[in-house]
Amino acid sequence: MMQRQSASRSSYRVALGGIVASLCLLTMFLTGVLPVLYIVSPMLAGVLLTVLVEEVSEGWAALTYVAVSLLSLIVTYDKEAALMFILFFGYYPLLRPHVQHIRWRWLRTVAAYLLFNVFLVLDYLLTVYVLGLPTFEDTGGWMLLVLALTANAVFGMYDRLLGQIGILFRGKWIAQLLGRKR
Repeated sequence: MMQRQSASRSSYRVALGGIVASLCLLTMFLTGVLPVLYIVSPMLAGVLLTVLVEEVSEGWAALTYVAVSLLSLIVTYDKEAALMFILFFGYYPLLRPHVQHIRWRWLRTVAAYLLFNVFLVLDYLLTVYVLGLPTFEDTGGWMLLVLALTANAVFGMYDRLLGQIGILFRGKWIAQLLGRKR
């Protein structure tokens, strides 16, 4: 009986991991259909990984992140979107629970924004010098500042969304929807 429950749990993990991975790849693939989604798609794929973090484990979510990262480099038309997923939006949902364990709220906030801004710099350098996309030399440095401030505001909303999804998964409603008793 115990072995049957273990096999059932394993098949559940594999099935859920496959479904989440395919949905992540689908959202990443949509950047080729609607190029305006090149920022939203990696964020949405990261939100989908939160389902695995909450429902199965961080390790399983990490394996799915690696698989989606490799496949998105091959399948995704927009390599910048794939880069955003690989560099930040894919692994941040895995890292966020650890950041949330920091005792002081201000330090948690500083750590999260520091991670994001390191990503911004790395993403900018890779997109300009590796992918060869144009820079903002013609508009001056002020455009980079405006984009960085806007990106930080969007990250604040994204971080809050991840927190709300975690609360939703730990709540009664999802447990009833999934047929579990808590």
